This record gives sequence, C-alpha cells and structure tokens, in this order.
Amino acid sequence: MKLHGTMRINELGHLEIGGYDTVELARNFGTPLYVMDEAEIRRVCREYRAAFTDGFGAEVIYASKAFMNLAMCRVIEEEGLSLDVVSGGELYTAIKARFPASRIYFHGNNKQPQELRMALEYRVGRIVVDNFHEMTLLNDLAGQMGVRAQVLLRLTPGVEAHTHEYIRTGQIDSKFGFTVPNGQAMEAVKSCLTLPHLEFKGIHCHIGSQVFDMSSFNHAAKVMMEVIKDIREQAGIAVEELNLGGGFGIYYVEGDQPATIAEYAQAVTSAVKEMVAKHQLNIPKIMIEPGRSIVGEAGTTLYTVGSIKEIPGIRKYVAVDGGMADNPRPALYQARYEAVVANRAAEPAVETVSITGKCCESGDMLIWDINLPQVKSGDIIAVFCTGAYNYTMSMNYNRLGRPAVVLVNDGRADVIVERESYEDLLRNDRLPERLRVGQKIKLVQ
Repeated sequence: MKLHGTMRINELGHLEIGGYDTVELARNFGTPLYVMDEAEIRRVCREYRAAFTDGFGAEVIYASKAFMNLAMCRVIEEEGLSLDVVSGGELYTAIKARFPASRIYFHGNNKQPQELRMALEYRVGRIVVDNFHEMTLLNDLAGQMGVRAQVLLRLTPGVEAHTHEYIRTGQIDSKFGFTVPNGQAMEAVKSCLTLPHLEFKGIHCHIGSQVFDMSSFNHAAKVMMEVIKDIREQAGIAVEELNLGGGFGIYYVEGDQPATIAEYAQAVTSAVKEMVAKHQLNIPKIMIEPGRSIVGEAGTTLYTVGSIKEIPGIRKYVAVDGGMADNPRPALYQARYEAVVANRAAEPAVETVSITGKCCESGDMLIWDINLPQVKSGDIIAVFCTGAYNYTMSMNYNRLGRPAVVLVNDGRADVIVERESYEDLLRNDRLPERLRVGQKIKLVQ
C-alpha cells in the first residue's frame, strides 16, 4: 500500500489526509465523498513549473477535464498555470472563476458555434482548431464579430502510446486532429494561412493518457519538430508555438512505475533542442498540458460499507454506498485502484475481498480481489488516486446524487462541490399538464 501526498496513519490508526481524519470527514460530510489534497495539488503544480520553465520557458497548462470547478480554477491560477478547456461548460466555469482569458486554451473536436462565440467574446488566449469544418466556422464567426482568432492546429502525429485503446489519441486512426503522415496537416496549415480572421500561432498534439514510456513523448516531440521544419520549407513561416499536450502517467496500483516529472521534462526538452540544432530552427515556445498527474494522486474517495456477501470458496463481495455512478473508470476501461479500511488503516490484511458498488449492474465493481483487514458493515473504505476523471465523469445512474467534494489542507476541510440532494435530481424535470395527478388520461384505442 502506497500513501499519497499528505496522507498518514494517525495515532488512532485512522487514515488522515491534509491533517484531517478521514473518519471525521465521513462523519461530518457523509459518504460517498471525494477528498482533494490541496497541498499535494499545489506541490505538483510547482514541480511542473520548476521542471519545464526553469531555463526553458515552457508554459504549463492544466487540462481541466481531469477535475474542474471554481475552486480548482482559483488554485491553478494562484500556482501560475494556464488552463485547458474543452467545452462551453468548462469555459463558463473559468469565466465565472475570473480566470485570466489570455491563459485559456480552448480544445475540442466538435466545438459548437455558441461555444466558439463565447470563446471569441471572452478573448481566450488560443483556440485549438481540430478539423477543416471548425476552421471555416471559426473564421466566419470571427469575421462576423470583427475579431481575429489566435489559433493552434491540432495534429495527429502517428505516434501510438502504449496505453489503453480508449485513451490513445496520437495514432493515425483517431477522431482528433489533422493527420501528419498523409499530408493533411500541411494542407491545414496552408489553408489556415489564407483565412483572414485566423492568426496561425502554432501546432498541437496529444498522444494519449496514462503514458509511462518517456520515449513516446520524446518521439512525438521530434515528429512535431520535423513538421515545424516542413512548415518553414513549404509554407515559408517560422512556427512560434509548439503544444505537446499531456498524458503523463501516475501511480494507481503496485507495479505502476511512472517516471518523474523531471524525466518527462528532459524527454521533451532534449528532443526539441536536438531538432533545433539538426535543422537550424528557431526554438518555439513549448507548452505541455498535464491533467491527471496534477490531481490524480491528490484525490481519495471515501465510502461506507453496507452489505457483505460471501460465496464460500468463490469470492467475498463488500458493497459500498457508491460505485460506478461516482467512478465509472473500472467499468469503462478496467481501471485498477488500491484502497484501505480508513478507520482501521494500521491493521494487517487478513482476507481477500472484492469491493462492489450499489448500482443495479453486474459490472459495477470498484476493485476486484484486494487484501484488507476483516471488513465489517459500517467501515469506511478509502479508495486512492481518484482525483482525476472521477468527479468529472460521475453521473446520476439509478438516480444517485453526485457526491460532495471537499478540499482539505492543514487540518481544514472546505466543501467545494455540494452533495446533490433528491431535489437536485428533480430540478430539471418537467411534468406535462396531461400527466398531472387528477388529470384523466385518454387511452389510444
């Protein structure tokens, strides 16, 4: 078992995060409960800035799809990072948090006209154009609004990162971006340069997520620098900006061996410098977009154990009060996690159990076959490394309300997302007059 961030086992034998006893967190805020370790988030932000900006001047852009709300926007701004958004909702959150517009990068493969208008009205720093349809649409909208959009073009470099097929994005067969190997990327650059309301600033790529092999990032950087050379030769311009995306992997379970952020930075910057020297290029401004690696290990989900079912000789199921509604990742792509019994974290493991959720699905399993102390109804289970893509992917399946999110730091816990109530679940429901109680229903014969 690996403890993350500010975690420790206190004198009571309880798991503690950010100086706050998790048993007290469960008692005070209920379960399921997302717990975010503020000090750990800030530490990783600072490590990224030190690794990528000291002596190289790279811009670190937080990929907000990993975990996004008003409080997170404020933390990211305070730590000096920029912000990557992929929808009108994420952009609106950033606007409401008063995040500096010049430090917002707007991504997405099917941005809607109203989303692009919002981005243009707010004067976001860059819009990352994903396809020819969007390029034309954005140029037309910018013309109508009397502005000029500063854009990056998302390219697909043909680099296949070794990760789950659902989170690979850099290979040729991808829904994202203009493909490099078949010449489409160069065609996109030339087209962009002819459009009067777009200002071409640079290129972007993203090869996938949860990547451990640093050679994948090194290779992608070299491919993109080759593209920059080709753009200089074929389009006659020097590319100012190179955004190399994110995807840096983190620890989830024993056996995971992520590199250090410094090693990640070395893989990227060494490739850029090598290609600059090889082709006598200007050094472009480098950007990276970490998301999971900033918040993943900083997040923990607390659950309360309910029913326990043992099938002799087969398996013991321990059911908790959450599940795939608050963490769909195991069902979606077989994500794996570690966990402890938070109220007896110092006790040795004596049995193997499987932790299941309460959703009405056989596939609602959080962890298969984990060794724990003898689990009892009422125990608090803490599942580690749930800070990325858990809250943001949560849902109301079976009409379950989304859990609250608390930010812990130095013994203090602040609610940054309220728990959804039953009334919240009905907030957008509408009942037609003909279905109201007391109304006669005329049956179709």
